[in-house]
Formats: sequence, C-alpha cells, structure tokens
Amino acid sequence: MAKIIKLHHLGIAVHDDMAARSFWEDGLGLKVDHVEDVASQKSQVIFLPVGESEVELVKPLSDDSTVAKFIVDRGPGIHHVCFQVDNITEMLKQLKEKNIRIINEIPMKEEGRLMAFIHPKSTGGVLVELYEVL
Repeated sequence: MAKIIKLHHLGIAVHDDMAARSFWEDGLGLKVDHVEDVASQKSQVIFLPVGESEVELVKPLSDDSTVAKFIVDRGPGIHHVCFQVDNITEMLKQLKEKNIRIINEIPMKEEGRLMAFIHPKSTGGVLVELYEVL
C-alpha cells in the first residue's frame, strides 16, 4: 500500500514574481534555492525551502497555462498542496479504487520526479499534487 511521506511543498500562484519574492525573502527571511522552468506546466517555479518542505512561487509563462487560468479565475494565491509519496503509481491506483477523480492517471515525468494531480472536485476544492522523487 502506497503512503504519503511528507508535505513536500505549497504552490502559490503569482503574477508578479518579483513582488512575491520580496515578501517571502525580505519579509519572512526565506532564501531562494533555485528557479526552474517547468515546460509541461508552462510555468516558472521559484523554490524557497522551509525545513523539510518548500514554498513554491509559480508564475505562468503562457496565457494558456493552468496557472494563468487560475490567476484569471481566482487571483494570485494558494494554488496547490503537494504530498511526497513513496509510490505514485500505486497511490493513483488506490485513489481510483476509491472513486477519487484524478487529473493525471499516468504520472508526468520531470527531471528527477514523477508527479500527478488530484482534481479539486474530489478534495473539497483543493488541487492536490502527488510527487515521487526518483
């Protein structure tokens, strides 16, 4: 049986990455670890470690990205919560058996990780990401 290992990160949709960085860095004292373009999500992610977890500032790189649509519909703010799991394929299978709506039935592969999303209609309105480190 697959299980959650930890809260991996909190994704925050931002329109203005410099203003967002100012708050998180200058206001709260967090330090940027690195910045990554995520082609599959048409976004740029700024990684700010917090203990064993991270805050990720997610900026759309295209008007047709899911993050851009989120910002148009809801404005900037918390976009998703991500849990690291020990076996994403098994976790997705378990969720489907429980009739939980999955956005990505086959995990997407990015550098060093597999990821999939659970639809907010199955979670009480929260976009949930599952993440397996390879």
